[in-house]
Amino acid sequence: MRLSEPRVSPLPESEWGEESQELLRRLQSEGRVLNIYRTLANHPRLLKRWSVFGTHVLFKNTLPPRERELLILRTGWLRRSEYEWGQHVLIAGRSGVTDAEIERVKQGPDAGGWDAADAALLRAADELLADAFITDETWQALAGQFKTEQLIDIIFTVGQYNLVSMALNTLGVQLDDGVKGF
Repeated sequence: MRLSEPRVSPLPESEWGEESQELLRRLQSEGRVLNIYRTLANHPRLLKRWSVFGTHVLFKNTLPPRERELLILRTGWLRRSEYEWGQHVLIAGRSGVTDAEIERVKQGPDAGGWDAADAALLRAADELLADAFITDETWQALAGQFKTEQLIDIIFTVGQYNLVSMALNTLGVQLDDGVKGF
C-alpha cells in the first residue's frame, strides 16, 4: 500500500447519512460494505452518481467478464493500486482468469503465453494509460475480436479503473479483511 493509513477514513455505519444508507446497503458484498464505498460515503452525492457508472463497467459491460478483469488487473497493476489489484484478483479468479494469468498480467502483453486477443487487450490498457490513445495496430487487433460496443467498453473500463486507482491510492483506502495486495 502506498499509504499505511487512510487520509480519508471510511465512515462507520453510525455516521452514514440517510442518502447513503440505502445505497451502501445495496453495495454490500458478502454482507459487508467494502472500504472503497465506506470511504466515498464521505461524499454521498459523488458516491451515488459514480456508482451508476461503476456498476455499468463492472456488471453491465458488454465485454466477457474474463476480458474485463484482465483490463482491470492490468490497470490496477500499472497504477500501483494495491487495493484495486487485491479486490480484482478475487473477482478475476471467479471470472475464469487463472492464477498463472493473474501473475502474467504483471509482465504485460509481451509475456509469453498470451493469445493474440489477450495480448491486444493488455496492450490497449498499456497504451491508454501511457498516452490516452490506442494505436492503429492495437485497435485493428481488437476490432478483429470485439464488436463496436465492446471496443468502447474497453476504453471506459481502463478509464474507470484508472480513476478509481487514483482515488484509492490518494485517499489511502486500506485493504478489506481477507484481501491480499501485491
